[in-house]
Amino acid sequence: MPSSPPILTLCIWVPIIAGLVVLATGGDKNAKLARNLALIGALAGLAVTFPLLADFNSASAGFQFVEKYTWVERFNIQYYLGVDGISMLFVPLTAFITVLVVLAGWEVIETRVSQYMGAFLILSGLMIGVFCALDGALFYVFFEATLIPMYVIIGVWGGQNRVYAAFKFFLYTLAGSLLTLVAIIYLYTQSKSFDITTWHNLPLTLSEQKYIFVAFLLAFAAKVPMWPVHTWLPDAHVQAPTGGSVVLAAIMLKLGAYGFLRFSLPIAPDASRDLAGLMIALSLIAVVYIGLVALVQTDMKKLVAYSSIAHMGFVTLSFFMFRDGAPMGLAVEGGIVQMISHGFISGAMFLCIGVLYDRMHTREIADYGGVANVMPKFAAFAVLFAMANSGLPATSGFVGEFMVILAAVKYNFWVAFAAATTLIFGAAYSLWMVKRVYFGDIANDHVRQLKDIGAREFSILALLAAAVLYMGINPKPVTDVMHASVSELARHVAKSKDTTVHP
Repeated sequence: MPSSPPILTLCIWVPIIAGLVVLATGGDKNAKLARNLALIGALAGLAVTFPLLADFNSASAGFQFVEKYTWVERFNIQYYLGVDGISMLFVPLTAFITVLVVLAGWEVIETRVSQYMGAFLILSGLMIGVFCALDGALFYVFFEATLIPMYVIIGVWGGQNRVYAAFKFFLYTLAGSLLTLVAIIYLYTQSKSFDITTWHNLPLTLSEQKYIFVAFLLAFAAKVPMWPVHTWLPDAHVQAPTGGSVVLAAIMLKLGAYGFLRFSLPIAPDASRDLAGLMIALSLIAVVYIGLVALVQTDMKKLVAYSSIAHMGFVTLSFFMFRDGAPMGLAVEGGIVQMISHGFISGAMFLCIGVLYDRMHTREIADYGGVANVMPKFAAFAVLFAMANSGLPATSGFVGEFMVILAAVKYNFWVAFAAATTLIFGAAYSLWMVKRVYFGDIANDHVRQLKDIGAREFSILALLAAAVLYMGINPKPVTDVMHASVSELARHVAKSKDTTVHP
């Protein structure tokens, strides 16, 4: 039952095909052609997502733009795509970030240009496939395939210890996914289908749900990443090129959080409720402990990497606050808003660090000071994004955190109190970095010789600043898109208490 035209197929395959075309340009003698084709492909990939924004019916909780074709008939595997309010916004977000990454690497990447640009375009299509897949086997293919281009990006264009970081990233995220494959196969044996929507209504005993929940948890927790399987992320961020850090923080971390919403909560709702205490504890450790770890970092990239772990802990916290009278829908909506906001803010912060690194070739905070004196336009953007990272009202960083804390207060005051420390720690480490890097007297001659951002860099940061401010001032269009689907998910989880099969 395909939509006409097949919009989701275009969203997935336009960037992948464009990436293959860019790869076909060959060596660096065609670098200019590769850059131009990559930009055209990224813009085309963004353009085909516009019908989603224009035609999506936010009043409907069901899946829209559905496409379904037989893929592997023997095992009833379908090429089955669709988006609802939970997944839809991540499709244009991924395409938008890809355009910025191509522009950000325009002058910086001088070797293997076609491979660099092609890898990001292919990665973009694969990540969109994760958000659109409604077949378990298809989801798993897309979910695992995203590892390959990111592994290559870190391993080829990364820093001095890039091979170690690439292997660590690959092994952590792959190892967790192996049990997920077992869970997917088990669900298939129980339902004779890989249809994820069928799994949502599959009668499972509580013990079955717990095994399935744990299997999915290992994959999604490593991808988020949750404490204590978070140690790969700082290494990956520090060693990755700027574009790799942007995509990793803005989109790839969201794949794990999205997995909880699409698999763990609707397929194993009672197990989610039974294990909610564990999930809340792990999330709060990420918020509080990792926030403190971020305070002592001397490397800007590592600081923002730990900041990402803390903010994603806030997201996972929002998914598991089950209690009568506690507004689960508000919490989950806040978590999704936080995911989207974090995509803009963390991507912008890594781009700002990339701007400085391209000029100074160091990420150490101690090597800077007084940057605002010589780069005032750039410093204005950097301070805005740091404030947004701190949860400043009227920025997107405030909206999701406020919604989650509001829901947490109704769930448990002390959980809300611990979660709210992210605002304190976020302000502490973000503003400490701003003070040391951007303000004060010019620290050395290297800083004195810096040149302010040009039109290309200004345009990239201005687009992100506009997104952060618009979402902070007027979040209603974003929350309206997800409200019906999140409300349906909350009802599904709530009614499962009465329908769970007990052994």
